[in-house]
Amino acid sequence: MSDQYSFETRAIHAGNTADPLTGAVVPPIYQVSTYKQDGVGGLRGGYEYSRSANPTRTALEENLAALEGGRRGLAFASGLAAEDCLLRTLLTPGDHVVIPNDAYGGTFRLFAKVASRWGVEFSVADTSDVAAVRAALTPRTKAVWVETPSNPLLGITDIAAVAQVARQAGARLVVDNTFASPYLQQPLALGADVVVHSTTKYMGGHSDVVGGALVVSDPELAEELAYHQNAMGAVAGPFDAWLVLRGIKTLAVRMDRHTENASKVTDLLTRHPKVSQVLYPGLPEHPGHEVAAKQMRAFGGMVSFRVAGGEEAAVEVCNRAKLFTLGESLGGVESLLEHPGRMTHASAAGSPLEVPADLVRLSVGIENGDDLLADLTQALG
Repeated sequence: MSDQYSFETRAIHAGNTADPLTGAVVPPIYQVSTYKQDGVGGLRGGYEYSRSANPTRTALEENLAALEGGRRGLAFASGLAAEDCLLRTLLTPGDHVVIPNDAYGGTFRLFAKVASRWGVEFSVADTSDVAAVRAALTPRTKAVWVETPSNPLLGITDIAAVAQVARQAGARLVVDNTFASPYLQQPLALGADVVVHSTTKYMGGHSDVVGGALVVSDPELAEELAYHQNAMGAVAGPFDAWLVLRGIKTLAVRMDRHTENASKVTDLLTRHPKVSQVLYPGLPEHPGHEVAAKQMRAFGGMVSFRVAGGEEAAVEVCNRAKLFTLGESLGGVESLLEHPGRMTHASAAGSPLEVPADLVRLSVGIENGDDLLADLTQALG
């Protein structure tokens, strides 16, 4: 769909062509494994086997590409499946990647425990510091990996600046855009080569699906990724693709409400005596505030904070919450909270990516903001 239309319009219409047989305005769930051919090699619409392509997945992939401003989107069974496909497409044994010192624990585990056994090396750098990224590059660096905002410390990386550094080194810039969503941030337009998503999160938006995505602008890279996706097979199933496509239709209005509620939550937390630090790029004192304001539409619904009483006090805050559901994941309509050190980032313990033990991460939902503030107040005690 042409980018002459607004984001909100593309989110609803891109890839969502009315069914030619019935006129149904919602693409059908093509729960099918194989397709009748009109003679040997006579494929209808290019479909032969649903690992290679499925019409419901195609609709989602067209939508993803339209929202991120890319040439092609690819939908996977999970965010980590998308990352694995990307790594095995871009890299060969002996290659090197720069990864952030603040990243999702599963991404770190993929590099440290899986890719490293395949001969891929990595260095950790503070990607919010362009000089640190440059210093971490080697002649074998093939990719620079960025999360912005990062998980769980809400760090901000200047995408355009790091893209220039990566390009000068002959490396690809990969941006995990999960926390921002394409509504708030457009990494490809800022110079990134690949956008990664866990569509489980804000894209799906309802905590009822697991999925992942890659979006690229380079047609040659798109073909290489599609080849590996088919060869490796970790594709999004048709029902999962349909759920994400449905969720995306309300992405813009949900993100507006997530951001509105997050702003209220940060205002409470910054004034609370039992909170020692609030991490949110919307705060003027956040070190990445100016960069975030430049490259994001708004600051999003993720907030982290440190509890003055230390680790056990942080755990107790998580245990006392009632409206905020204690659970992993993020980006759903309901508010979640977690203790990253013991939950999503446990795999990073003892590494340069280890998170503070007194940290609590919030995924602020779209409930009534006053109800969320009341729950946090009682949870903090």
